[in-house]
Amino acid sequence: MTKLEDIEKAVTELAPDELARFRAWFDNFQERVFDADIERDANSGKLDWLVREAQTELASGKTKPLPRATK
Repeated sequence: MTKLEDIEKAVTELAPDELARFRAWFDNFQERVFDADIERDANSGKLDWLVREAQTELASGKTKPLPRATK
């Protein structure tokens, strides 16, 4: 049995409260992984084209600045 199959089996055997705790943990884990991926891509320049595209659209009047958040 593979590690993934072991995990899948274990998850199916969780009690409802344990499943809820696992789901919350996994959601948080996915958010951290996503944030790390975005940070890596931003630092590497992989997302620079998005900045240039947004700046071009703003300069051409196709978009407008977002309002500043108030606290």
